[in-house]
Amino acid sequence: MNRPEIVLLGVNHKTAPVEVREKLALKEEDTPPLKLFSELPCCREVVFLSTCNRVEVIACTDNPDSLNQVRRLWIDRAGLGHNDADSCLYEYHGQDAINHLFRVASSLDSMIVGEPQILGQLKDAYRMAAKAGSAGPILNRLMHRAFSVAKRIRTETRIASQAVSISYAAVELAKKIFGDLKGKNALLIGAGEMAELAAQHLKTNGVSGLAVANRTLERAVELARTLGGTAVSLDELDEELVKADIVISSTGAPHVVVTAEQVRSIMRPRRHRLLFFIDIAVPRDIDPEVNSIENVYLYDIDELKEVVEENRAEREKEARKAGRMVDEEVIKFLSWLDSLDIVPVIRQLMAKGEEVRRQEVEKSLKGLGELSKKQKKTIDILTKSIVNKLLCHPIASIKQCREMEHGDEIIAAACRLFNLEGAYRESFEEVSKDVDDAPTCRKR
Repeated sequence: MNRPEIVLLGVNHKTAPVEVREKLALKEEDTPPLKLFSELPCCREVVFLSTCNRVEVIACTDNPDSLNQVRRLWIDRAGLGHNDADSCLYEYHGQDAINHLFRVASSLDSMIVGEPQILGQLKDAYRMAAKAGSAGPILNRLMHRAFSVAKRIRTETRIASQAVSISYAAVELAKKIFGDLKGKNALLIGAGEMAELAAQHLKTNGVSGLAVANRTLERAVELARTLGGTAVSLDELDEELVKADIVISSTGAPHVVVTAEQVRSIMRPRRHRLLFFIDIAVPRDIDPEVNSIENVYLYDIDELKEVVEENRAEREKEARKAGRMVDEEVIKFLSWLDSLDIVPVIRQLMAKGEEVRRQEVEKSLKGLGELSKKQKKTIDILTKSIVNKLLCHPIASIKQCREMEHGDEIIAAACRLFNLEGAYRESFEEVSKDVDDAPTCRKR
């Protein structure tokens, strides 16, 4: 049987600069990528994945060597030179392609291991392929298995539970201090990029109020609008510190912006509620003495980096565990892929058994005279049960043949034994039912 192979061609943040990746992403106003690759005779099924960090073509093909057609068409349509593009493109076949896709879905191949965005992006790519009709039975099964693998890894490992960015680490520390961030107020001093990212994470985690204080009020207004907060001037800092629960500071000031004395003076109006400072500025914005005040916590960028490095090491440890899971799931998928060879054999064997059963029942009913509907139904159920029980062991043996050294010879012998002419030579396009639909033996 001419079974197709899964192949994958692509670039990512490790192999190609952004100017190459954006060209290979192709423009939708031209021929859509899915349509472009689907029209190639070598591509039975295609999924096209395009993100800011990677662009990949996942295809099901009769002849893996014909992937060169995909390569040439892709590079030419992107307007790239073949020498430059070839050095950036990676290519995987069969087991390696499946392994790579599972690792991508599980974020093991991401710039930040454990990040959740790639799974959503892969699902979007699959939806587009399904809508366009370019994803068939093989890639349908492959993509759903990739989603399942990613879910299993997130459930059974702690790969996504450790913060590996400064901004995210700051928010995770805030959650440890306050527990639930819902209803808490945050104050952003300055408009640094990392502080802005931290503020976005805080909003995502339920912080209700957000004030932005900046030396330039215009920039404070602009950032507050982006984050859904309110802009204040630095002159109002004491008043805002009284209301805040979490303070993120990242100004470019050459001196301390918040002093220990200033914090001591606002603790009584605050009724000594917990106050958490995150100082991401260099030089530091918050007086280190603030950390000695009761119910006040201060983390600077060096301390956050230590947390990040510890977490990164923990993620790498979890990533190794996840890698073993990926290997296990690849083996399972390959087993299913191999089973496609025997689908026509099993299907014809079941059809032959049903045909013989139906003919014999019809002959017997003619000699039994008038029977009620209930009696006919009983005979029908009885004969189907007999056929299924007779076939369950031969079918189970045929399924196991794929794991045997001389499996092909045994399957061929089964075809001769049951007179299933041509079943093992049936083309893949005619295989429409999964091998798992066949009857299985049950112990009584």
